[in-house]
Amino acid sequence: MIVDLLRHGETELGGGLRGSLDDALTEAGWAQMHAATEGAGPWTRIVSSPLQRCARFAEALAARLDLPLRLEPEMQELHFGDWEGRSAAQIMAIDPEGLGAFWDDPYAFTPPGGEPVSAFAARVEAALQRMYQAHAGERVLLVCHGGVMRLLLARARGLPREQLLQVGVPHGALLSVRVAAAGQLEEC
Repeated sequence: MIVDLLRHGETELGGGLRGSLDDALTEAGWAQMHAATEGAGPWTRIVSSPLQRCARFAEALAARLDLPLRLEPEMQELHFGDWEGRSAAQIMAIDPEGLGAFWDDPYAFTPPGGEPVSAFAARVEAALQRMYQAHAGERVLLVCHGGVMRLLLARARGLPREQLLQVGVPHGALLSVRVAAAGQLEEC
């Protein structure tokens, strides 16, 4: 199965750790996603995070291309707890040690009140495996978040877990991975 990973575009509330916050796309965010998908595919279906910054575009694209769409809650962004909605500079002002620990190894440090990266990884990987079981041999568009894409791309690239946050994924990025039966990922 080929999964084309599309990160949502710019959001109304701007930068910082959006996590579970459900803000909408800006006009520029819509344009970023349209530009990324123009001429891409073809896909057999679209799967999307249910958060509106992903789902509204996925719904519009699925309707335009006449493709089936499924909203997949397990593909939501990492929940950052007390850090949600804050920029790195704001977090640095209140919790510099925590931010440093998270940046050094996000698996070893969980933001206060947040979701452990190991739990996030387990839910995303389980959802991807279910997608594979249901849609092997297909090309699927997954409209998701930077964290989901970083996780899957880091696995596909064979990076150590400490390098998860070093995977660059700009707004509106479209990158692809090949999923094998045993769950192996390869960037394509």
